[in-house]
Amino acid sequence: MPRRDAASVVPSAANAARVEAFERSLALAPAATRRAYVRDVGQLASLAAERDVAGLSRPELARHLATLHGRGLSGRSLARMLSAWRAFYRFLLDADPTRRGDPCLGLKAPKSARRLPTALSPDEAVRLVGIGGDDVLAVRDRALLELAYSSGLRLSELSGADVGRLDLVTGEIRVMGKGAKERIVPVGAPACAALRAWLAARSGVAAPQEPALFVTRAGTRLGPRAIERRLAAWARRQGLDRHVHPHMLRHSFASHVLQSSGDLRAVQELLGHASIASTQVYTHLDFQALAKAYDAAHPRARRRRR
Repeated sequence: MPRRDAASVVPSAANAARVEAFERSLALAPAATRRAYVRDVGQLASLAAERDVAGLSRPELARHLATLHGRGLSGRSLARMLSAWRAFYRFLLDADPTRRGDPCLGLKAPKSARRLPTALSPDEAVRLVGIGGDDVLAVRDRALLELAYSSGLRLSELSGADVGRLDLVTGEIRVMGKGAKERIVPVGAPACAALRAWLAARSGVAAPQEPALFVTRAGTRLGPRAIERRLAAWARRQGLDRHVHPHMLRHSFASHVLQSSGDLRAVQELLGHASIASTQVYTHLDFQALAKAYDAAHPRARRRRR
């Protein structure tokens, strides 16, 4: 009898019910997290097929992780998947403490090679944020991109920024970062000027009582996906020959501040990193820029070709 691929097997009704119950338990989680966890736990249900998903063993899960890694899934993707599996088994144990232990205990995702973030050059960053025009969306987007580059904000922080947390007198904005941690970040003079222009235009667009700093033409909060689309569109219009995303502006901010100041701790604080290890990647970017300049300028930097 031919062997069936686990991914092609329709999960049993009992397993499907468990996944649905798990999804209901995630009602308070962000929508993107909920979708990812349910999708990843669906992998477990497919692996179990007609068996009880709670009965999968640690070696079976380890083999499944190895198979997915062999198919090209990165260590980061597998770590996220493993996090969903752990949450699922904790849910099962909470629902029925008589069940056997968590088969995910001791499992680790393979490490991925660390990729250096891509940053714009200072000239590219200035060209990108130099949006012209008096249309309300152009005024909004100029303020949005100036703030992103000026303050190194995450995409979620840009979308979640509120008018009441912006102080243009002191040149500061309060944002809610990862782990619901609030921090205060400085806002540069060009960004403050762009934000003043936007606030004047925003008053005629925003819905009553809308707290969001950046709103759509309909007056409601501008969402993360809309910000991504607007940034990519402006990058094309401004003549940049590559895809630009919000995190690239954050990387550019960090890289340019570090190149100018050499103060890694200050960059850590500005980015809101809990650990200095997360910030140290920008020292590699800085070294790459120095190495490139060295290669171009030093007469013995490169071995001559014969």
